[in-house]
Amino acid sequence: MGEGDFVRTLESFSDADFKRTIWSAMRLLVVITVVAAPVVWWKMGWQSAVLLLVGSLISGSGLFEWLRLMTAVMVRMDGGGKAKPMGLILFGFFLRLGLTVVLLYVSLKILNGSVYALAAGLALGVFALTVEGLRLMKAWTV
Repeated sequence: MGEGDFVRTLESFSDADFKRTIWSAMRLLVVITVVAAPVVWWKMGWQSAVLLLVGSLISGSGLFEWLRLMTAVMVRMDGGGKAKPMGLILFGFFLRLGLTVVLLYVSLKILNGSVYALAAGLALGVFALTVEGLRLMKAWTV
């Protein structure tokens, strides 16, 4: 496969491919969380399981917010469809960011669970997106 083939493939990456990748990552995040939460509950207690859920919720909302933000940017760049006001999207982004900080603070203050469970929940979004990105790369190169 020559260099021109890779560039052609990269150029064919569409908005639908991006959306499908993010939604697949969010589904994978939910599946891993549903499987991991009972195990964490059993090994570390219910507080740690709730912290894992909080981390996963924050991670999933971050993926969703990234989807909204990138979709708005792509619509503006394409100039095709009617773009939502960017101010509203940015307001939602910063509102979610503020709520995330509050949720992290409150959950760490109230729950006496493992901080590692919270960190694992937060990392699940990155893991799920990495897995989906690798799947996408494999599908495009094979």
